[in-house]
Amino acid sequence: MKKTLLALTAVAAMTGSASAADLGARPYAKAPMPAPVANWTGFYVFGGGGGGLSNADQQIVDTATGTPLTITQRQGGSGWFGTVGAGYDWQFSGTWVAGVFGDAQFGSIRSTIQDPIFDITGNQKLETSWAAGVRLGWLVAPNVLSYVNGGYSGAHFGRTNFTTLGGTPTGVHLNGYDRHGWFIGGGVENSLNIFGITSPGWFMKTEYRSAFYNAKTEAIRTDIGDLPTINSVRANSWNQTISTSLVYRFNWTGPVVAKY
Repeated sequence: MKKTLLALTAVAAMTGSASAADLGARPYAKAPMPAPVANWTGFYVFGGGGGGLSNADQQIVDTATGTPLTITQRQGGSGWFGTVGAGYDWQFSGTWVAGVFGDAQFGSIRSTIQDPIFDITGNQKLETSWAAGVRLGWLVAPNVLSYVNGGYSGAHFGRTNFTTLGGTPTGVHLNGYDRHGWFIGGGVENSLNIFGITSPGWFMKTEYRSAFYNAKTEAIRTDIGDLPTINSVRANSWNQTISTSLVYRFNWTGPVVAKY
């Protein structure tokens, strides 16, 4: 009996040793890489252009007393513009981005001004405007930001020369003037690292904006002597624009992966 047990024990020991030798060393498996993370914090500049619509609620008032002489009517127009600007963003809580920015616009967005009492009409041009505001966005993807913005805005409207309805000059005009108001808008900004093209720091953004400017009263004046006539125009202004801009981010590193 003892001889049988010893024989079985020896066989088991030799089988275990052979099995362990056959297994060999276990291969090394590297830990999985973390997901890429993009950093949106930093300064940026941009430039672009687009198109816009202009609307104004207008009425003719008595120059001396301010008494309304006509009902309020909405007049409109359209045109193009260019824009340049700069800003700074902060990324927080992983997928949220907040920032401040300022920009300026220049171009030719025109709207109609009419005096039905004198039967005269003219085109008023939004020549320049500027805006300073804040934005808040959410990262749809590491390289794509969807955002809303808002803030303060100013605009300069150029001189309007009046003609008859048939186009004959009338010898009267409306001087250029400034207005101030506020704006609200939103858009999408995305990296240009697409379709296999590498362009570190370069982005494109498309933005819609509505700007509302305060009502202002301006006298219709004579071309000779710049003297006020008995009629004045009182109007506000609401401008809507859509623009596309090229953006450059100075400290953009793109999606980066932690090194081991």
